[in-house]
Amino acid sequence: MSYTERLPRNRTYLMCPPEHFTVEYAINPWMDTTVAVDAGLALKQWEQLRTTLTGLGHVVHVLDPEPGLPDMVYSANGAFSVDGTVYGARFKYPQRSAEAVAHQAFYLAAESWRFVAPEQVNEGEGDFAYLPGAYGGIVLAGYGFRTDPAAHAEAQEALGRPVISLRLVDPAFYHLDTALAALDDRHVTYYPEAFSPASQRVLAQLFPDAVLADREDAEAFGLNLVSDGRHVILNTEAVAMGHKVRDAGYLPVHVDLSELKRGGGSVKCAVAELRP
Repeated sequence: MSYTERLPRNRTYLMCPPEHFTVEYAINPWMDTTVAVDAGLALKQWEQLRTTLTGLGHVVHVLDPEPGLPDMVYSANGAFSVDGTVYGARFKYPQRSAEAVAHQAFYLAAESWRFVAPEQVNEGEGDFAYLPGAYGGIVLAGYGFRTDPAAHAEAQEALGRPVISLRLVDPAFYHLDTALAALDDRHVTYYPEAFSPASQRVLAQLFPDAVLADREDAEAFGLNLVSDGRHVILNTEAVAMGHKVRDAGYLPVHVDLSELKRGGGSVKCAVAELRP
């Protein structure tokens, strides 16, 4: 991969401020209800992430947070959009189910999206990743913890793009976006051991030049990143992952999201990409 391939592409994102963010229940291994969240710090860190993205030339839309939905800050989970079509989320846990309604209202209000309401359980970009430059445009889709594999077929019908199913096997990496990330339109980075042996073989065949992460990278949420094809935004704990993406020709940009990690998410969880 040459330097000329490392060019940023302007993106449009959706974020939701953590005005009601707390850890009052535990639905993933990272959530500890005995440790209080610093709400002020969480909001400050979120704002730093938003200004980092806008400072790089990207457009960020803001979804209004709703009381009683502390995980709305993880806006990537609310839907998945490709080429103007939005495949809505249907959350596994009832604590988050109303978030899907808020996201649907956002897209319907815009009137420029084709919204497909799901019948199958899925958690949006948490378990879907789109690579428009790989094999004519493919969707990578995770299952095993939060998304029903039947949602993969439903997403393929809704979006008209091939969907590759990947089985997650480690509860610490319960969403695809904790174990794999798109670095640009056709290249990925991932932690192999988060996937079943068969899924590891699929990934190795599809992406022989992938940037491979280790467990330390994944546990630092170094794969829960956002990239515009040149700049890779990842949290400050992911130092080793930053070195790896730099060695691959990208420019790491670190942002402190220590408070959001208390809920089991980091950069990517907080950022949904809008693809009109």
